[in-house]
Amino acid sequence: MTSKALVAASLKPLVLSILSEGESYGYEIIQRVADLTGGKLKWTTGSLYPLLHTLENKDLLESFWKDAGPGPKRRYYRLTAKGKRSLASERKEWTCVNDALSTIWGRSQFLQHT
Repeated sequence: MTSKALVAASLKPLVLSILSEGESYGYEIIQRVADLTGGKLKWTTGSLYPLLHTLENKDLLESFWKDAGPGPKRRYYRLTAKGKRSLASERKEWTCVNDALSTIWGRSQFLQHT
């Protein structure tokens, strides 16, 4: 089970990363996160859509309506230039945290086995 804090912290970098692959709509983003994490991270529309609106208000994303075939139109999102810069910054921060945790956890596993 994943903590709510981890889900909340992962929202922005995952959304920006997914949208760096191309435009997408809300439900598709939720499904992509589930696929990427093997179902370990489960987002709800209640957590995703407020973030999408916040990122759009900060000019990190732009949205547009698009026909979805026989169904209703869907609101799609894509990164702006500012969003791409924000993703680069997020990537550096998360890589730093990941590297530090990998180092310390690798060391503590070694110590536990000796």
